Amino acid sequence: MKDMVIATEQGHFEKLKGLTGGYAKVLDKALNMPGRVLAGAFVVLVGVMVLYGAVGKGVEFFPEIEPELATVLIHARGNLSVFEQDQLVREVENRVIDLNNDIKGIEVLYTRSGKPVQQGSDLAEDVIGQLQMQFRDWDQRPPADEILTKIRDVTRDIPGLRVETRKMEEGPPTGKAVQIQIGSRLPETLDDATEAVLGALQEIGDFRDVEDTRPMPGIKWELDVDRAQARKFGLDITQVGYYIRMVTNGLEVAEYRPDDSDDEIDIVIRHEKESRTLDQLDRVRIETGEGSVPVSSFVTRTPKQATGVINRSDQRRIITVKADLPPGVNTNEKVEQIKTWLLANRDKFDPSIELTFKGEDEQQRESEEFLKEAFTVALFMIAIILLAQFNSFYSAGLILSAILMSTIGVMLGLIITQQPFGIIMSGIGVIALAGIIVNNNIVLIDTFDYLKRKHGGELSGKEIIMRTGVQRLRPVLLTTLTTVIGLMPMVCQTNIDFITREVSIGAPSTQWWVQLSSAIAFGLTFSTVLTLVVTPSALMLRENFKSWRTSGNKGEAKKKLSGLLTLFRS
Repeated sequence: MKDMVIATEQGHFEKLKGLTGGYAKVLDKALNMPGRVLAGAFVVLVGVMVLYGAVGKGVEFFPEIEPELATVLIHARGNLSVFEQDQLVREVENRVIDLNNDIKGIEVLYTRSGKPVQQGSDLAEDVIGQLQMQFRDWDQRPPADEILTKIRDVTRDIPGLRVETRKMEEGPPTGKAVQIQIGSRLPETLDDATEAVLGALQEIGDFRDVEDTRPMPGIKWELDVDRAQARKFGLDITQVGYYIRMVTNGLEVAEYRPDDSDDEIDIVIRHEKESRTLDQLDRVRIETGEGSVPVSSFVTRTPKQATGVINRSDQRRIITVKADLPPGVNTNEKVEQIKTWLLANRDKFDPSIELTFKGEDEQQRESEEFLKEAFTVALFMIAIILLAQFNSFYSAGLILSAILMSTIGVMLGLIITQQPFGIIMSGIGVIALAGIIVNNNIVLIDTFDYLKRKHGGELSGKEIIMRTGVQRLRPVLLTTLTTVIGLMPMVCQTNIDFITREVSIGAPSTQWWVQLSSAIAFGLTFSTVLTLVVTPSALMLRENFKSWRTSGNKGEAKKKLSGLLTLFRS
């Protein structure tokens, strides 16, 4: 060990053995062609980005986490009573219970029938019931996706019902995977635009549970009173309304408070149930001074399209088309396909139509912009500190470029592990990775500056860089190894419980950190090569350039020019 330390201090690189000796040989060859090394690093950077675009898993907003809760939504249309809704929901509930007797995956099942009443809910208007379930521990049941798929299969043949399953969102709540908001100041153009968007989803494929927020189909009956004709019988609209209410909701005629109650009870009169029909509205007779008169003499009953909830945003009428995706389908890729289709078929929409992607895509764009700004601010602050320390734009730029080059390792890691790039977790990992890479490069460049001040008149630039590399090899490797080894449990989704002395792999608690830890581990591993080979090559290129500039005669300048041209030298 002592001999190796002396060899690194005195520059006797031929005496170095083992890993240090092998590194010295590699570094010597790299310093003979620094331009090629830098060009190769740039080509690898571009190549890895292209490769990830071709074979990578794309981009996602937040990692998929095995949920503990899920909801089953039952959709049905029609003027159903609460008892009819309860009967339909009960049938779904019974099938889920029978299924659970086989798979043993659900621990608690809570059922609620009836229309959703919660304010601000994103549930559709045709939801008539919900089944909320809590799963057993993750290692005692099948995956949640498998359970929910089986629930959809066993309830698929129930006529008149559509069953939708939703997992609990562990990350930021976004609702359905794809949400397209269609807005216009001309409400009459919204229906055609909605049909065009629904046609696009069907054409692209792989969507499920597609719905839109258009009012549910329905009819309301509008009664038009001919006031002039009614006045001939001494009637007005109020009196006509009283008689109509006896066929519909009933007419309140008095109030009564029993002795054992503090609240008054309304006394309402209505026709018998058999007489409360649409035809009865035409047969209602009103007693007047001239005798009994049928309301059909001066009232016209007209069917109209029923209108439910009207949604507006920025003074525009809006309709939102929502859709989910099967497990394993990348949301970002599907959204991009929809955007491409909409761009190519813009002529199918009225010019007043505005299409906006909401939900996960909107939050992903906002998070992406925030992380870009945070990364830019971090780089700016790092650059200021580096300039204050080294007083050199070249050294500061070299360290900052190493941060950019480290993304090669991040992308390679995602390709190897077949993971998508997570905007949140992978993005934070890249920002955290920057601090470690900066530290390694500071160690290297600071040592180079120190040796140059101490031996600048005695040794060549290449000799100083060689000494710098072999002396800093151990600290750089130790930093990398300790960090990567410390992150490996999270990369491998390994959970160690020291209290129960159990080791588990794939627990939901570990799924949160896979993308973040993988970005740091793979990025740092590759950046070690950058720090030990590419950074010294960049320093060598600067030394060659300085040597060429300070040459005193043309012959020597021509000779030194070859040092500069090592950027392209063979």
